[in-house]
Amino acid sequence: MIRSIEFDKMKSKMKMSGVAIVVVVLALVVSSLPASTSTQTKTLKAGFVYVGPIGDFGWTYAHDQGRLYAESKLPWLTTVYAESVPEGDAARVIHRMFRDEHCDVVFTTSFGYMDDTIDAGKRYPDKILFHCSGYKRSTNVGTYFAEFYQIYYLNGLAAGALAKTDKFGYVGAYPTPELIRHLNAFLLGAQELNPSATLDVRWIYEWYSITKAQEAAEALVSEGCSAIGYTTDSPTIPSVCEKHTRENDKGYPIYTFSHYSPMTEFASDAILSGQLVRWGPIYTDILIKIHEGIYTPKNLKEVDYWDLLASGNVEMGSDFGVPINPKWIPALKAKMVKEKYTGKEMSAYDLIMLRLSQMKEVGVLFDPYTGPIYDTEGNLRIPASVRASHDDLWLMDWGVKGVRGMPK
Repeated sequence: MIRSIEFDKMKSKMKMSGVAIVVVVLALVVSSLPASTSTQTKTLKAGFVYVGPIGDFGWTYAHDQGRLYAESKLPWLTTVYAESVPEGDAARVIHRMFRDEHCDVVFTTSFGYMDDTIDAGKRYPDKILFHCSGYKRSTNVGTYFAEFYQIYYLNGLAAGALAKTDKFGYVGAYPTPELIRHLNAFLLGAQELNPSATLDVRWIYEWYSITKAQEAAEALVSEGCSAIGYTTDSPTIPSVCEKHTRENDKGYPIYTFSHYSPMTEFASDAILSGQLVRWGPIYTDILIKIHEGIYTPKNLKEVDYWDLLASGNVEMGSDFGVPINPKWIPALKAKMVKEKYTGKEMSAYDLIMLRLSQMKEVGVLFDPYTGPIYDTEGNLRIPASVRASHDDLWLMDWGVKGVRGMPK
């Protein structure tokens, strides 16, 4: 799918009902784009700055698969990348990509690169940058993100239906708005089917640390958590949950999820579902628009990709095309629940599929962040029948009722 923005509508920030909206004005396929002598011969070089190793099987691996996808689709594109770049070292790497590698555009793929990306935009006003997961933009710096809060809610629904305790866990790298809205959505989903559910959070303050992720997951299991969500960049937590699930040393499964990339090869029994992304179409779309002169160093101030379930670039699944691990489908179909708005009785599986279909609709018929929603202190944060806005979600710094372990 090729997407674009009408220039006279850029100030809409591509939002639709509080989410990103994309106005299709290009041809449906790349081959139908106008072919001029300049575009036929023009090449483009893109640099990618990664916070972790490309073999992490998570965040960075998924981005690198997106880079390779774009290369395979765009014959005029060449790419370079730098992996395991500390967030304090991004400026140097961006500078090298522009000065030494002669890149036309640089993608920075970690929240902590945000300020260095903005600064690089000032230093190189004739170049283009795109920052992933941030909220600061400028004339030559756009933003993009494949957002998972809807899927975390669905995963919470699944865990809430099957988990044997009221205690849920979450391992987070850093308390950024992204991670906070994800852990909140996870608990809200669990609470739809288990109002007594609580969520214990462990922050490890690294995106990629096998040791810290393992220690945090083991601590949550020992404290009685029977489902663990997470945002860290490796399959470590699924491996921990798989060990306890197979050994049955707690007397019940420890459910967990694939994250950014399929992870059932590490946890075929413990993984219940997951949140997956296809960065390839997003990168391809951006790069085509740069190549065709639609995106320039003068007009990116309002370019903000916010891809939700309706985009098709994010997906609920233990693997692509597998929304629920087949091992757990019979249990979800056997668990009968009531849909909270209609009171209709249905299986937990059918409720998950209903919510999934509702959130895939372009108009988004259901949103997890619909009030009333209270925070950990009992304050009403989202009033009844009100949906949180795009900016509310991007800047979220509070935990919903039942979350324990939020930073002060």
